[in-house]
Amino acid sequence: MIKRLLLLLTVIVPTLQLKAIDRDSTETILRPVFAAYTVEAGSAHLTDTYLTPLKYDGWHAAIDYQRYQAMKFSPENWTMRLHLNLTADKTDNPARNASMWSLMLAADWGMMHKFRPVENLTLALGGSTGIEIGCLYNDRNGNNPASAKAAWTVNLTGFASYRTQLWKIPVTLTYHPTLPLTGIFFSPDYGELYYEIYLGDHSGLVHGAWWGNYFSLDNQLSADFSFGSTNLRLGYHGKIFSSKVNDIVTNIFTHAFTIGISGEWISINPRKGIPAKTRIINALY
Repeated sequence: MIKRLLLLLTVIVPTLQLKAIDRDSTETILRPVFAAYTVEAGSAHLTDTYLTPLKYDGWHAAIDYQRYQAMKFSPENWTMRLHLNLTADKTDNPARNASMWSLMLAADWGMMHKFRPVENLTLALGGSTGIEIGCLYNDRNGNNPASAKAAWTVNLTGFASYRTQLWKIPVTLTYHPTLPLTGIFFSPDYGELYYEIYLGDHSGLVHGAWWGNYFSLDNQLSADFSFGSTNLRLGYHGKIFSSKVNDIVTNIFTHAFTIGISGEWISINPRKGIPAKTRIINALY
């Protein structure tokens, strides 16, 4: 009986040791989150013929959040981006005797495939989907002062990220455009009151979006200056939006300077720490 037990132990113990060695030799992949929090200020140019045929010019302000992370599957080749943006614009007509306000909230999420053609340069191309809701308000209109905006789109998106140094400070330059390809958006008929919609006139409110009646291009250019664990982000954010349906033309053009902070964060179990064999895969490079 003792001989059989010893024989069994000579088989089990090496097997357990081998499994322990395999576990120790397994490489752990960490996918840090790259996040950026910025505020922006610049100029806005609004036109909405549902409210007025005049073009209004004024100031633009916004807060912006971006979150990048390598995907869990194929992390070296695929990355995701979550983007949230809240804007407020205040513009005046050419005579400066009437104002038009704009308040818009946009959110989109997408996945992109990364390419590395040369050292320190990462290119990515993919798709995203997003929603945008908001309202334009003209304080001069008494009967119909507001024009609601809502859209869901499927977009072409990507980025180009380049790592370099400026004054011996590590800098990451990133350009990220987003271009809607199709979707749906809301628009009433020309002269249709929202009170009529409230009473039940719901026909013709939803329209298919394509470049002939709905065009939008969101451009974000940023420079992240690394000062240890936190980056200073400076950049430019510009958006071009134009729609034409039911004889209603809407144009929203904004240009803004952005400033904020960014950085990479890793979630680690404090009881386990960082494994001995660890590979970190960054989202932008």
